[in-house]
Amino acid sequence: MVISKVIGGLGNQMFQYAAGRAASLAQGVPLRLDISGFTNYGLHQGFELNRVFNCLADIACEGDVRRILGWQYLPIVREKLARPSLSICRGKGYVIEPHFHYWQGIESIPKECYLVGYWQSEKYFQNEAAAIHADFTFKLPLSGPNKELADKISLENAVSLHVRRGDYANNPITTATHGLCSIEYYQAAISHIAEKVESPHFYIFSDDVNWVKENLKINFPCHYVGHNQGAESYNDMRLMSLCRHHIIANSSFSWWGAWLNRNPNKIVVAPKKWFANTNSTRDLFPQGWVTL
Repeated sequence: MVISKVIGGLGNQMFQYAAGRAASLAQGVPLRLDISGFTNYGLHQGFELNRVFNCLADIACEGDVRRILGWQYLPIVREKLARPSLSICRGKGYVIEPHFHYWQGIESIPKECYLVGYWQSEKYFQNEAAAIHADFTFKLPLSGPNKELADKISLENAVSLHVRRGDYANNPITTATHGLCSIEYYQAAISHIAEKVESPHFYIFSDDVNWVKENLKINFPCHYVGHNQGAESYNDMRLMSLCRHHIIANSSFSWWGAWLNRNPNKIVVAPKKWFANTNSTRDLFPQGWVTL
């Protein structure tokens, strides 16, 4: 089997699932997810994949992980072996993403393996894109305000615009890693969309709608979406995916909102500066996405 370690918010979980699912399909073996890291995990909404999507993966038990990792199973051993300098000491089944951009080594992993990483590139699963789309269909039907918005979105040249602040703005460690998309980025992205799309109607998704209203100038019809909170936050991604075009933040959440849109003529604008640090993003954006 392939076991993928899953941690982080919904967008990160989706990348980790997608890479593991594609690897399992390529190897012809089952996929299981190690969600043990969510024990006492206080960020975001915890593990969400099986609640939100029609995913096929079972949850790995302790015995599954121990079987694959063997002598590497103990957390203190795993932690030490995760260091790049000790990669040569790892067993072949303990597979750790070596860098942020696409790693070709994923193509030669063994059938019994344990994957650790973020795997944030479509290249990890583009050969199985149809299966990933099917797995990431939403379980529950739209209802209430979200159903009303979805109906409205379907009638317009709807453009999703995502402004993520929250921990990006308020947590110094997170800010140092991710940074914030600038007002200049959003204004340039809006101008780009306006040049390409007739009568755009912007749907603004944010965890700080008041900040957006006060700081971002949009001279087009727009609707601010701020009602999906807590366990319902995933519905923002769902509504994003129903829009025809997208302006995303430096966030895996809106990356997936754009990717799940099946419109072959969609325009996706993404921030060229995705990180505040030096991680390479050369494989982060699918072909055709515009970076500004």
